[in-house]
Amino acid sequence: MTGDFDARVEEKIEEYSGKLKSQEEEKLMHTVVESDKNEVDGKLIADAVNRGVGSFDPELMFEQMVKNYSVANSIYGETIIRLLSGYDPNYLKRNIQIPEFRKELRERLFQNIENLKERNVIDKDGFISEKGVKLASMVLCTSELDRLVSIGLIGENPKKDVYGDKGEIRKYAKGDRYRDIALKSSVKISIRRGKDNLGVDELRSFERKSRGEICLIYAIDASGSMKGKKIESCKKAGIALAYKAIDSKDKVGLLVFGSDIKEEVRPTKDFSELLDKITRIRASRETDIAMTIKKSLELFPQGNVTKHLILLSDAMPTVGKKPAKETIEAAGLARNMGITVSFIGVGLNEEGKKLAQEIVEISNGKFYMVRNLEDVDKVVLEDYFAIA
Repeated sequence: MTGDFDARVEEKIEEYSGKLKSQEEEKLMHTVVESDKNEVDGKLIADAVNRGVGSFDPELMFEQMVKNYSVANSIYGETIIRLLSGYDPNYLKRNIQIPEFRKELRERLFQNIENLKERNVIDKDGFISEKGVKLASMVLCTSELDRLVSIGLIGENPKKDVYGDKGEIRKYAKGDRYRDIALKSSVKISIRRGKDNLGVDELRSFERKSRGEICLIYAIDASGSMKGKKIESCKKAGIALAYKAIDSKDKVGLLVFGSDIKEEVRPTKDFSELLDKITRIRASRETDIAMTIKKSLELFPQGNVTKHLILLSDAMPTVGKKPAKETIEAAGLARNMGITVSFIGVGLNEEGKKLAQEIVEISNGKFYMVRNLEDVDKVVLEDYFAIA
């Protein structure tokens, strides 16, 4: 996506130029342009949050680009630079030392950030507004759900049966659903009795075994090493899990951890709450997995429900006197409380893999190693399907 925001709008206007002859057509053009702006703004804010950029200062951004473009690129990333400057990052890098180009770049940064303020995407001081967060949520959610449809994980696939699994066969009772009739067994009984048709006395049904309620907690590592594409992929995986599990009448909670617990949501069926919390996740410093497991013990409900924690991290725990030992002990506590723990590693080193495998062995969970960030959502859903 190249060109600044105003250029994008002008392109849309030119596309429709000469075709708009009625008030309704003008309204349609306005809707299309506004929708396009919202999508671009949503992508910009989503990427800013993922990279830990909390505010936009055009003068500071300009100075960083001029002083050391490589450092500026590592802070803002290509998406933010492209959308706010209107230039392809490679073109910008080649021309950043040209005085005339610098002047135009500075003007564009100031104008485009001012446009964001006018649209209330950021406030007058440049900080991300509530509208900005909502637009980012919309972009994250729609892009992830579109992807799940494209790979067949939602849409036409049959939903999990909320009535439970088919169990023992029993005599038919009034009120049994047609789909629960054990046709093969019914026919066999009818044949043994010498009947030439099926009567009520010969009908048999499957006894439904209640599948029980499943409570999940999605624990996402928001330490500094997760910044950027890693945390974006993990956010989308959380959205996929929340959507699929809640659609199947299960509950999903959230833990965001680094050196401390940054966000917590008890298992719920409120998808909008989870989407909002997931969108706001920012990467920070260290990793404390032991604390995260212990915190999950407080959030899971009491009673006879399936309790499962999904831990997602790219690093060894770094907080505590003996981080690895404390993490193993926490996994043992989870097991004693009937909580299974699965660990999804994103680019873990060998030491991290070994610890992750110990965690899941103790807590009767599964270990998954993800090398391609695009596969995080599929792995998270695979783990959910395994327990559901």
